[in-house]
Amino acid sequence: MDFIKKHYEKILLGVVLIGLIGALGYLPFKISDEKTKLEETSGNFVRPNVKPLTNLDLTVPETSLTRAMGVSVAYNFSDTNRLFNPMQWQRAQDGKLVRTTSTGLKAVSVTNITPLYLKISLDAVTIQSDGSPLYIFGIERQNAATKPLAQKKQVTTKVGEKNATFYFKEIQGLPTTPTNAVIQLIDSGETVNVPHDKDKPWKRIDAYMADLRYDIPKPPKIWANMRVGGVIDVNGEKYKIVAISSSEVILAAFNNDKKFTVKLNKNSA
Repeated sequence: MDFIKKHYEKILLGVVLIGLIGALGYLPFKISDEKTKLEETSGNFVRPNVKPLTNLDLTVPETSLTRAMGVSVAYNFSDTNRLFNPMQWQRAQDGKLVRTTSTGLKAVSVTNITPLYLKISLDAVTIQSDGSPLYIFGIERQNAATKPLAQKKQVTTKVGEKNATFYFKEIQGLPTTPTNAVIQLIDSGETVNVPHDKDKPWKRIDAYMADLRYDIPKPPKIWANMRVGGVIDVNGEKYKIVAISSSEVILAAFNNDKKFTVKLNKNSA
């Protein structure tokens, strides 16, 4: 007993070491056994034993499909159906409700667009008392702000003189019977030839004016000869014309300045 009491720590450590040695000796067998089990389990997932499918009985669905193919059913979801395509109604200016497929600006169309020209013509030649020629030009500004300003006006000038519209550079042909005059436009600096024929003036498109039509009221509302800056009223909503081209009119709403484009209706009468 005295031996055990004196050396129990060494005896205990020896027992632990013997246990560790035994565990280390058993570990390779345990690892091999677990590896074998894992391989078997993996093999079952990769190559499972699947039972072959039996022939499916499709008698019921095939019978239903054959019956459905023999029945002709036509559904109209555009004209008569009002659940998915409700009718649109617009209150006209007289207070009456009008059924329509288009409302507001969608019912506005551009029926005509007319170019506005700057026209310059060499109308006549006069001879002064000293024998020098004076040239009479006709100037027509169709895009002027008022009708009087848009009407044709004649100016008399000599070669080398300038007016509000052009600088008279030279004359071609005989001074008294010229073929055409060469002028330089003040606004663009462009040099152009003006024939000596008042019925065949030189011309340039400066702007456009448009005719618009609103089809909701009966009779329709028509705005004729509208220019940039003009205002139209569509059911109480005002729109300003901000641009006109040869094929469209651009409107801007007064309340939020949102832009709308209305194309020229080429089928309009």
